[in-house]
Amino acid sequence: MPRIILILGGGIAAYKALDIARQLSREGMDVVPVMTEAAHHFVTPLSLEVLCGHSVHADLFQPGQESDVGHISLARSADLILVCPATANLMARMAQGMADDLATTILLATDAPVLLAPAMNPHMWSHSATQANLSLLCQRGVKCVGPAQGNVACGETGTGRLAELDDILIAVRSVLGAGELAGRRVLVTAGPTVEPIDPVRFISNRSSGLQGYAIAAALARRGADVRLVSGPVSLPTPPSVKRIDVQTAEEMKAACLNQSPFDAAICVAAVSDWRPAAVYESKVKKTGDTPPVLNLVENPDILSTISHMKGRPALVVGFAAETDHLQKHAEQKRQKKGCDWLLANDVTKHRFGGTRNQVLFLADAGVESWPEMDKSSLADHLAERVVNFFRTGNDR
Repeated sequence: MPRIILILGGGIAAYKALDIARQLSREGMDVVPVMTEAAHHFVTPLSLEVLCGHSVHADLFQPGQESDVGHISLARSADLILVCPATANLMARMAQGMADDLATTILLATDAPVLLAPAMNPHMWSHSATQANLSLLCQRGVKCVGPAQGNVACGETGTGRLAELDDILIAVRSVLGAGELAGRRVLVTAGPTVEPIDPVRFISNRSSGLQGYAIAAALARRGADVRLVSGPVSLPTPPSVKRIDVQTAEEMKAACLNQSPFDAAICVAAVSDWRPAAVYESKVKKTGDTPPVLNLVENPDILSTISHMKGRPALVVGFAAETDHLQKHAEQKRQKKGCDWLLANDVTKHRFGGTRNQVLFLADAGVESWPEMDKSSLADHLAERVVNFFRTGNDR
């Protein structure tokens, strides 16, 4: 049973830590609560004791617990220390190596992984001092989930809200290596690629990245080490996912190969098929004469490259966006690319940028028509197939 030391900082979001403690306990984790002095203004120790099944630790030198140097034994007993909420003050004291209360002493004395769930006013979060402290802590190996964007308790709007419960739980499982795909590295590509014509114009497509990002999140929830190679999109990085941003197809190919070796590759990105043979160094001006002629060359085929690479992953999955003869074109593409599975959708019915999708699932075992569903549900459906593949080695 993993032991988690849950440290509550003194912020209004401390009440949400009660739900986190409850859910972690339900998942079979041993949650030991520690409260800072300021946290007592927002939640009661009794609430935490009931939810965690442990007395709350709050005093640095607590009578009856120091025969074994209690604050050190707590630090040594943890499989993970979760700081929730991590306030600006608590992060600053961590960064400076202070040990002036029980919480900071535990954090300084532990060799367990530390996960921060920050929550504070947006201006406090964006302040250069807080960002410098965060950067220093991350350099030391501290992990961070959130904060999220939205309305905060003081009435302002911005980045500073405590991350959602599910996102914090995902991050905890990931740090602990829990989940059906723990120990598996999975590459996911998402979004469009952008091929420059000149400094202001480019060739691209309408991909929003929604489906790829949903798949990356679903795999991370199951404990996978997810490497998300993304074209330019306006989406937040899913929790516990390492994101590598690229622009062109050539950059995407290089970034994918740099993540090797991986156990599975799921190529969702809509990679531009062609790029200009030459890129103009300055903006091409209209002259009133005939428009300039673009000479195009074919971009690298990333899915085929991964399917045939040395050290090929055990599972390679491709996506195909078609406008007609869906099954015929999908079967041809799967054979040509050499991938194990291919998911094909008709973009005349479910256009780029929408929240719902419907696909044909093609594998050696045959073709399945999956019902229409939202993209998050489709991502979960696919992630469960990936789990089953690594559990049994079967397509189904």
